[in-house]
Amino acid sequence: MVEEKAYLKHIFQLNLAVVIISTSGTLGRYIDLSPFLIIFLRSFIAVWVLLIFCKLKGFKLNFENNNDLLKVLFAGFLMCAHWLTYFQALKLSSVAIGMLSIYTYPVITTFLEPIIRKTGFNKLHLLLGVLVLLGVYFLVPEFSLDNQQTIAVCFGVGSAFLYSLRNILMKQQASTYNGSVLMLYQMFVVSGLLIPVLFFFDLSVIPSQIAPILILGLFTTSVGHTLLVSSFKYFSATTASIISSAQPIYGIVLGYFILNEIPSANTMIGGVLIAAAVFTEIYRSFKK
Repeated sequence: MVEEKAYLKHIFQLNLAVVIISTSGTLGRYIDLSPFLIIFLRSFIAVWVLLIFCKLKGFKLNFENNNDLLKVLFAGFLMCAHWLTYFQALKLSSVAIGMLSIYTYPVITTFLEPIIRKTGFNKLHLLLGVLVLLGVYFLVPEFSLDNQQTIAVCFGVGSAFLYSLRNILMKQQASTYNGSVLMLYQMFVVSGLLIPVLFFFDLSVIPSQIAPILILGLFTTSVGHTLLVSSFKYFSATTASIISSAQPIYGIVLGYFILNEIPSANTMIGGVLIAAAVFTEIYRSFKK
């Protein structure tokens, strides 16, 4: 009974993270700034929020060895690249296209995790991968680099690959270090890498966008991603990423009500195919 309650608590935490992080798609489309500036601001805000939180909680901020530190810093680099490509996909298309293309990452993770962590490989994943690729096919009207929506999907799938790598890497660290500490270091790397944007973009428009930026930095990033990283302690990166694939559903609903974006028929078909692959893997994971 105790183990069941603990499991339900961890499932609730993971799903809460999913709901919170799903606001990123709508906020990414809503905030009228360059993706570079948006990501710098969200990570800069998150650094200070997480630092204060870790200090108040008395979390240990140093690492046991340099190898662990280097892995977390590299995860920060992957996170930066992931966010840049994801927000570019959102700017080029819609919440639906951006979020559905990036949420190919659960199936990408099912392929990468066995290779990287040298665990067993399930042949069912090949079929699921084909199903996801078919779903991506429906997201784009034509495979041409002259088509903006095609480019957006390419950015989204590329972002999914980077996110998969980062999550697998963080799975190895989450069992040893606190999730807030791991996110603090990653946000420090992201904001550090993007400091040059302050010299290339017009900063006078930031005050008009401060409310959604604060929500993105405080709520979506600091709270949502910390909860997600913390969940890696209790689930494999594959399982966590698959369960978190409900995000496009939440994101599309938010996009409809806040941005009045209505997905096209092809987008819905592609979304259903991707969701079918994702929820097949969810069912398979819970049957183990």
